[in-house]
Amino acid sequence: MTTLYGYFRSSAAYRVRIALNLKHLAYDQAPINLVKGEQRDDAFLAHNPQGLVPVLETDDGLRLTQSLAICEYLEERHPEPALLPEHPADRARVRALCQVVACEIHPLDNLRVLKYLVNELGVDDDAKLTWYRHWIHQGFAALEAMLSREAGSGDFCHGDAPTLADVCLVPQVYNAERFECDLSAYPRIRRITGNARALDAFRLAAPGEQPDTT
Repeated sequence: MTTLYGYFRSSAAYRVRIALNLKHLAYDQAPINLVKGEQRDDAFLAHNPQGLVPVLETDDGLRLTQSLAICEYLEERHPEPALLPEHPADRARVRALCQVVACEIHPLDNLRVLKYLVNELGVDDDAKLTWYRHWIHQGFAALEAMLSREAGSGDFCHGDAPTLADVCLVPQVYNAERFECDLSAYPRIRRITGNARALDAFRLAAPGEQPDTT
């Protein structure tokens, strides 16, 4: 059985759960509590020297890290239903939308960065929230413009079926909501997120549905 090492609130692990669900692939979960520091235990570092989730361990013993790399592996191994469009230009657009989230927003707002701000730099909670919301708004403003102005958007980020862009967007919206970011300026993002959350693949991947939810 394929095993996903993750944490219920990790947006990167959330992406992989959605992708697995969309592909109708069965998997077990091995929760790693990031708040308690279990990602730094030797047992987990043997799976991923970075000490990060997710890690996907396939039934043939392959270990994969980095959420986008895992999702693209799943796309290549299980091409239906497709999470990337057929045309190269459309694929590039979907990947660009993914990278706004995974490469621009998420690295600045993830748990390690927020803990470093507080524990090492002495930033208080108000300043931490200001930091978090600043990068959400910068990234979401760009995403909203791309989704509103570019050809290709539909019920989802690209077209009328979920793609890898939606797999990245929905977990980032969840985290923005958790930090009480005002998302009223992003109607397209909110509409697409609502469409995605109506699907079982997204609903069952949500943090509140996971075995390690606290």
